[in-house]
Amino acid sequence: MENAVNEKKLRYIEFIHRETAVRHHTTTEEMYQYDLLRMGDPRAVDEGIKMFSSNLPGHISDDPLRNYKYLFVASVTLASRSAIAGGMDAERAYNISDLYILKMDTLSTVDEVKALHAEMFAFYTREMAAIDKGSVFSKPIVICLDYIYNHLHEVITVKILAETAGLNPSYLSTLFKKETGQTVSGYILSKRMEAAQNMLRFTDYSCADIAATLAFSSQSHFIRAFKKATGQTPREFRNKRWVG
Repeated sequence: MENAVNEKKLRYIEFIHRETAVRHHTTTEEMYQYDLLRMGDPRAVDEGIKMFSSNLPGHISDDPLRNYKYLFVASVTLASRSAIAGGMDAERAYNISDLYILKMDTLSTVDEVKALHAEMFAFYTREMAAIDKGSVFSKPIVICLDYIYNHLHEVITVKILAETAGLNPSYLSTLFKKETGQTVSGYILSKRMEAAQNMLRFTDYSCADIAATLAFSSQSHFIRAFKKATGQTPREFRNKRWVG
């Protein structure tokens, strides 16, 4: 199979673009919109629309609709990475990106893709504007937060987190409290309580199932912890009328 990229093809494209006065956006031009998004600046939306609709975004398919869909995927990928760099939870940023790509895949016109791109930029920008910029954590703490998010179904200890982040356990505990305002165990419990509330709201899992899924030692331990954290038993919480 012939390689998709080789020097001859690159030189040919450079020649054609030079002869036809076609160029890509410069890195500075392209990243300005994502810098604004990362800061939660509402100007990001207009800048994103302008850049996406310009005649310089890139030509990666002869089919106009497919071309814009490819460009959409590239843009939402950069938007999600910019949001993470600005302090958004990585898993949340990736999930938003996935949902927008799934929606984009159902569209049938260029105008629909452009409109969804504007919506995507606005959504990320609003999310970033709402983030406390004081919550941008150091790399070791980000590693720990990601580990906790992805391992709530397992026993998590300071020792495990310290090994994952490459730090001394005592130092990690001090750094974690300094940056998050919570102890490691307190933070893990708060995330398990968030997960438990979502499971009670959106699934039919029993208390025993939730306790086992979230690595509580027993159902009774889970119920006591839940009531202490929320002021309600899991049953009372589930029976409460929710909107949306």
